[in-house]
Amino acid sequence: MKEFLVELTTTVPEDTDQTDVDRIRAAEAVRAGQLAAQGHLFRLWRPVGELRSIGVWCAHDEAELREKVLGSLPLWPWMTAVVTPLKPHPNDPGR
Repeated sequence: MKEFLVELTTTVPEDTDQTDVDRIRAAEAVRAGQLAAQGHLFRLWRPVGELRSIGVWCAHDEAELREKVLGSLPLWPWMTAVVTPLKPHPNDPGR
């Protein structure tokens, strides 16, 4: 699978009931765990003081990443995504 750097920003519509937000966020946590177990979610960070996430995600191609992986997230309808394909660096100490 290929690796992608993904920046996700979630914007909850103002008129959304907090109970619905809490339910969807709980479902999001479950789905993220499933995607990690399947090898699609490799790492995930939240910049300090910000309401966005930055992660390394894996998929066969960007279409699969957007449609089947990210698109399966319960919060996806409220998200914007910036996707950057990655390739190994020759000086990567993890190689």
